[in-house]
Amino acid sequence: MASTGAEQRISLETVKQSLLNQHKEKHFTAGEIVRDIIIGVSDGLTVPFALAAGLSGANATSSIILTAGIAEVAAGAISMGLGGYLAAKSEADHYTRELRREQEEIVTVPDTEAAEVAEILAQYGLEPHEYGPVVTALRKNPQAWLDFMMKFELGLEKPDPRRALQSAFTIAIAYILGGLVPLIPYMFIARTREAVVASVIITLMALLIFGYAKGYFTGNRPIRSAMQTAFIGAIASAAAFAMAKAIHP
Repeated sequence: MASTGAEQRISLETVKQSLLNQHKEKHFTAGEIVRDIIIGVSDGLTVPFALAAGLSGANATSSIILTAGIAEVAAGAISMGLGGYLAAKSEADHYTRELRREQEEIVTVPDTEAAEVAEILAQYGLEPHEYGPVVTALRKNPQAWLDFMMKFELGLEKPDPRRALQSAFTIAIAYILGGLVPLIPYMFIARTREAVVASVIITLMALLIFGYAKGYFTGNRPIRSAMQTAFIGAIASAAAFAMAKAIHP
């Protein structure tokens, strides 16, 4: 009988592995990187665009607008990158604090933690006779127990130790790439009025493309996302231009 049971387990494991090999998940798993790119590019396209439009409304020359724009892009990239670094670092620190607290509770109040496991499993529709063996098995494996509590009780995933630097670098580069787009016309067109028109056309096209891509990767309607992104950028630049004109007609 023992041999038959072992054979059945091996057979089930073989079937499971075969099914997993046949089914390849198509879920998008680069969410954090995409989020950083979206943050960097969206701000990079919008802020320098509004700054250039505002300076154009104040009748500044193309060279002044370009100099101010590049300075803003540099400062913005550093600021945004630092913000991304601190945010990711805070998440990692929070995870570490909660991990230590959960480790201590598993040692000092194991029965309470086991009851919490049972409560979590019950929320998924498992009956006591079904989740009882699971609770017992987790109590025999402290590391698995800890991982279970971190994920299912606290909803926390172990952060990548490289996440903070990766986030800072991604946001900063994305901000620079986005920020240079509205400044390109000022590099080649000396007349401010012509440069600002070209900047508006190029940036709105970039906003439409970026908005479409953002909608596609985040699962939203791409066309709607494109229109919303371009509209926000247009409003920001128009407001800056109008304000500059009002102050410096």
